[in-house]
Amino acid sequence: MARKTFASSIIQNISPLVTLFLLGALSLTSCEPDLKEVDRIANMKKEEAVDISRHVDIIYSDSTRVKANLTAPEMRIKHDSTEVYEFPKSIKIIFYDDNLKETQRITSDHAVRREKEKTTTFTKNVVVTMADGSIIKTEEIIYDESKVDSNSNMTFYNHVPITAFFRDNRGNLQGSSFTSDKDFKHVNIANATGYTVITNNNLFPSLGK
Repeated sequence: MARKTFASSIIQNISPLVTLFLLGALSLTSCEPDLKEVDRIANMKKEEAVDISRHVDIIYSDSTRVKANLTAPEMRIKHDSTEVYEFPKSIKIIFYDDNLKETQRITSDHAVRREKEKTTTFTKNVVVTMADGSIIKTEEIIYDESKVDSNSNMTFYNHVPITAFFRDNRGNLQGSSFTSDKDFKHVNIANATGYTVITNNNLFPSLGK
């Protein structure tokens, strides 16, 4: 009983200001879990705004002509104004000519398609393999679809170092960046250095031809 009386006297002697402070502290403590729950729900909503498709196989065509075939183990589509398609687990695109003959293929560990800009950015272990056996390796390549029909030499380009390997192991070139037309027949490598192997059939090997 003595303990109960002692506690009661302490409570009675607490000033109104201290009482308000204690009540406020209790109120803040009770709200803290609620704020965490709000953050958790908000993060869930952000995650739910992304559609995930697996074992993707897409055919790109113009009228009845097949232009390319895209395959990827996973594709993520963001449902917002950015219209972004992400391929986080590798991608492969095979391009075809009017006769459905493969002109080149691109593979990479990651890619992002921006629908509004009509661009696809390939990153991480990017490899371009052309029909003649020429190969380009780099860490980034940008495909600008808006320039495909204009036969622009800027349909493919990048801003990072690149290595091009001639067909038949006839040498290679390294450069600081590159540009190319849609068929990789006119490849321009900036600040190029490398070597070539001379043969009787062709003194200067080429890329994509």
